[in-house]
Amino acid sequence: MRRIHAILTASALALSCASAPKMQPSPVKNQAPDAWTAGSTTSDSQSIKLNWWSDFQDNGLDSLVTNALKYNYNLKAAAKRVQAARAQATIVGAPLFPQLSLGLNGAKRRQNFIGFPIPGSTPGSVLSTTTSSYGVSTNVNWEIDLWGRLRNNKAAALADWQGTQADHLGARLSLSGQTAKAWFAAIEARRQLDLAQATRANFRSVNDQIQTRYERGLRPPLDLRLSLSNVATAEAVVAQRQQQYDSTVRQLEILLGRYPAAELAVAQDLPPMPAPVPAGLPADIIARRPDLMLVERQLAAANARVKVAKRARYPSISLTGSGGTSSANLSNLLKGDFVVWSFAGSLLQPLFQGGRLRAGVKLAEANQEQVLANFAEQALRAYGEVESALIAETYLLDRENALREASEQAVAARALAENRYTRGLSDVVTLLDSQRRAFDAEGQYLTVRRQRLDARVDLYLSLGGGFKGIEGIDKSSNH
Repeated sequence: MRRIHAILTASALALSCASAPKMQPSPVKNQAPDAWTAGSTTSDSQSIKLNWWSDFQDNGLDSLVTNALKYNYNLKAAAKRVQAARAQATIVGAPLFPQLSLGLNGAKRRQNFIGFPIPGSTPGSVLSTTTSSYGVSTNVNWEIDLWGRLRNNKAAALADWQGTQADHLGARLSLSGQTAKAWFAAIEARRQLDLAQATRANFRSVNDQIQTRYERGLRPPLDLRLSLSNVATAEAVVAQRQQQYDSTVRQLEILLGRYPAAELAVAQDLPPMPAPVPAGLPADIIARRPDLMLVERQLAAANARVKVAKRARYPSISLTGSGGTSSANLSNLLKGDFVVWSFAGSLLQPLFQGGRLRAGVKLAEANQEQVLANFAEQALRAYGEVESALIAETYLLDRENALREASEQAVAARALAENRYTRGLSDVVTLLDSQRRAFDAEGQYLTVRRQRLDARVDLYLSLGGGFKGIEGIDKSSNH
């Protein structure tokens, strides 16, 4: 019996090795440019760094992203999906090995003898006998994977597992990007609130002057009413900005896994823009994007499942064996005289399944083509996102420069208008218009500064990270 076990185990180890499918080439490789049309030139090597947010040199952002990656519940769920996929791969790969089980049984039986004349027995009595039996056995069941059906089934499960790892990396990348954008949005919302409050104070100050002049009969009621309307509008804007600030802070706290109490301290000003995108950024760097790694693993799994469907039409060969002892006494179970064993083999060839097996192949092939098309679409979208992010930095820089100039000129114009109105050289309409222009220009300038930071975040996300290596996919195959 030990020899049978040894033969089955050795054969299993020889035939049951399964590995994850190899990496698939991009389906749009012949369409990919050597360099980005919106900016960088090609180079022979470039690496990506995971902690891309450190480029902003903002200690507050560094701390927030670290806490988000540690406490965010969606990310924890993604990590558990990786564990579940790993367990599933183990389950799917289990049939490659012999299935061993140990059995222990005992039975007791009493039998009555009625109607049999037994010499010497008491007339009218019922004779009976009681017997006990015990057994211990080891059972082995194994399907020989001659055609690779089981190996390809496990390979598909391993690719699924690696896909969940890529999905987890993508969730980390997305979360860090959401956290950075939420942080910038909260800072901008605070600055917009400060600007609205300062503008309200300015409107009130001017209104006090108009009110005094109106009471002295130096200004008509129209000036006062227009000024009061301006102050009321400023009050409404302050309330709106307060609500926006409150909402952005609460959203940021949710990303951090905290209760949204709007108590998070926010920085006074937006961080400076990181250094310009380095020249020599190769177009094929997007292959490191987690979403592309995920869809590539899905394609690899689909390819393996096509092989599984095709090999399901081949005969399956199974071996079963058992060995053990059977005795009427427990003490005899360890004696060789009571050994029992059996060994059997079977071959099963599907003949008629009502078209189920052929349909299974067609289904697997259709899923394969669907994933392949999705791979190509996702790759094109990835190229488009990088190109858009690169060119956005150029346009937003031009906008920022223009809005900076507009803001400076509007503030200077407001000061002149206030001076001229005080001296009686201009009307109230000009004054109020200059105040609104200055407020709008400063607000737009704050917004474009935040948009430039968001655009850099989008570039990092579209490239799968910063400008230095991405790790995290387990390339081990023998599991």
